Amino acid sequence: MKRFVNKTVLVTGAASGIGRDTCLRLASEGAQVIAVDLNEPQLATLCQQIKQQGGEAHSFPCDLSLTKTVREVFENIKKQFYIDVLINNAGIAHVGTIEQTSEEDLDRLYQVNIKGIYNTISSVIPSMVQRSKGVILNLASVASCVAVADRFAYSMTKGAVLTMTYSIAKDYINQGIRCNCISPGRVHTPFVDNFLEKNYPDNQQQMFETLSKSQPIGRMAKVEEVSSLIAYLCSDEAAFITGSNFPIDGGFTTLNS
Repeated sequence: MKRFVNKTVLVTGAASGIGRDTCLRLASEGAQVIAVDLNEPQLATLCQQIKQQGGEAHSFPCDLSLTKTVREVFENIKKQFYIDVLINNAGIAHVGTIEQTSEEDLDRLYQVNIKGIYNTISSVIPSMVQRSKGVILNLASVASCVAVADRFAYSMTKGAVLTMTYSIAKDYINQGIRCNCISPGRVHTPFVDNFLEKNYPDNQQQMFETLSKSQPIGRMAKVEEVSSLIAYLCSDEAAFITGSNFPIDGGFTTLNS
């Protein structure tokens, strides 16, 4: 399929995991990819891989929590490209109840997971309004929909992502802009492997199996399964879909008792 020919797609958190696979997937479908992340070396590697595979990609290192920085980087981007699709994938996690969440933890998650999305959407949406078209896709989480133990701050921020999605979809439906989000369950990414290595060095495999089985389907999602859903929702095939949240969680939000 070549659903993104002549379209420019900006992906945040592009250097690894879901973001990286999304960039590769959309580039293979013809998209010109704008890859945004803090990790400049990994961004360079990603863009090089896309170009080697015959695609087009450009890297823009950026700290999305810094409004002034985002404005400057995105102004530079907009001078060179029209953004047809914005995919807000960047985010950070935190494990803990409210008693185990410091003010610094709370502020850190807010700055990236909430303010970061505010910064990117507010930077891109004026040009989408001007052109009367555009697609925005946000990465929420199952934690935005149901209670997940020991995820106080993370759930707070992902709940905000969900409701920001609804607000953008409502406010801009008459300007030709669609906005949706997806809510993944556990996805097997390098983040998961690093988390297990750091916190469970003596029983990584056992904990991996435990986390996998927390999804009723019995395993974690693969990144390519998530990027496939992202590709569909950002394509013209999904032109009738806006203001929606799509769980991709192996039954976690509906089948757990």
